[in-house]
Amino acid sequence: MCGIVGIVSHEPVNQQVYDALLLLQHRGQDSTGIATADGSQFHMVKASGQVREAYRTRDMRSLLGNIGLGHVRYATSGSAAREEEAQPFYVNAPYGIILVHNGNLTNTRELNAEMHNVDRRHLNTHSDTELLLNVLANELQHASGSPTLDAGKVFDAVTRVHQRVEGSYAAIALIAGYGLLAFRDPFGIRPLVLGRRSGQNGRDEWVVASESLVLESGGYEIVRDVAPGEAIFISPDGEMHSRQCAANPRLLPCSFEYIYLARPDSVLSGISVYDARLRLGDVLAEQVVAEVPKGDIDVVMPIPDSGRPSAMQLASKLGVEYREGFFKNRYVGRTFIMPGQSVRKKSVRQKLNAMSTEFRGKNVLLVDDSIVRGTTSGQIVDMARAAGAASVTFASAAPPVLFPHVYGINMPTRNELIAHGRTNREIASVMGADHLVYQTVEGMNRAILAGQSTVTELEESCFTGNYLAGNVSDEYLAYVEATQTS
Repeated sequence: MCGIVGIVSHEPVNQQVYDALLLLQHRGQDSTGIATADGSQFHMVKASGQVREAYRTRDMRSLLGNIGLGHVRYATSGSAAREEEAQPFYVNAPYGIILVHNGNLTNTRELNAEMHNVDRRHLNTHSDTELLLNVLANELQHASGSPTLDAGKVFDAVTRVHQRVEGSYAAIALIAGYGLLAFRDPFGIRPLVLGRRSGQNGRDEWVVASESLVLESGGYEIVRDVAPGEAIFISPDGEMHSRQCAANPRLLPCSFEYIYLARPDSVLSGISVYDARLRLGDVLAEQVVAEVPKGDIDVVMPIPDSGRPSAMQLASKLGVEYREGFFKNRYVGRTFIMPGQSVRKKSVRQKLNAMSTEFRGKNVLLVDDSIVRGTTSGQIVDMARAAGAASVTFASAAPPVLFPHVYGINMPTRNELIAHGRTNREIASVMGADHLVYQTVEGMNRAILAGQSTVTELEESCFTGNYLAGNVSDEYLAYVEATQTS
């Protein structure tokens, strides 16, 4: 999971990209990068850490030009600690291309072999973003056939990229002297939204970003989501072209975007993230009623922040008091996307504090957006008991996470997943909870997809083991686990 943005403006774009990355900071805190184009010359700054600390005044002054892109990174491929794997990535031929990418490629072994043996291109990192960039560069070189480039040739190249690359990818690229390219994988797993506003000279200005809140904050009209398999090409003067470049596109947005990853004030594929989380609470209430003895819940409390909408709605449905018992230190990163188990364990008590007056002597129902590794959840149960709770029931707005997520979320090994190979009773025992209630897969789909017809199915492989994009076999999963644990 990463956050990406690209902007074509008629004014200097450096501050606009910076402001957009601040809004996308929740999507990654490992590293960040901004690149701009001033005519055919690129300018780029990359750094480890978060956006607010990464850029200095001298950096911003060096980012010249009216076209730019930016990235915040949460590592799912390569190393979080290696600054050279921070995005954007650059290749000088053909034309000069800079690219940012949100997602995870699943056929990297095959592509790496093709890079070396067929395309004769050199890779300097283990990042699948550098790999995607070089595939695009190779196809642009073959598609152009001449020194000049137009939208049609760009779209021909993206068509070939779709034929070669498997997995999830939302990507934005700058092509020196020609403009900005954005494209999305044929399943639309990772989000990408297109916006437009009128510049002071009356010409259109454009933005593509991971989430709609970037558009709304910048005064852009939301035009639409970039369709699965579609490519958007925008010239420096604001002329926009688009083409469907995939043979059989199919919209399968990631269910975890709605459950946890996206900010609640975003709209993805026409579905309000906040409304989806409220409905997840409605449906979860049905499971709580079915599984928890009546009278065993005095109060409902959320695990802040992404568990709050579901907890509010669940309390309302149950007719039980809703209270805030945990208070959050907002200067600590999101524990789910911390780089390692030891860091996650340390950060939970730095991040949350339990107020004993809200817990003492009460039968508490704690509601979180999901339970992945169980590390955070178990510590939260311990904190509730230490604060005086008489009993602790834990409810997850998401179904049990049983399988690795290979499309851009860092949960690669089955042994890391607390639900893998355990019953609900066993999971509750490991966490130290009196009762444990999970959302069902059917309930999750019913909640997220309600009230619209654009999205009819979700990417939900981590709950079901049904991998629809790429050739994800048991052998591939074993390979991923081996590379993550070696």
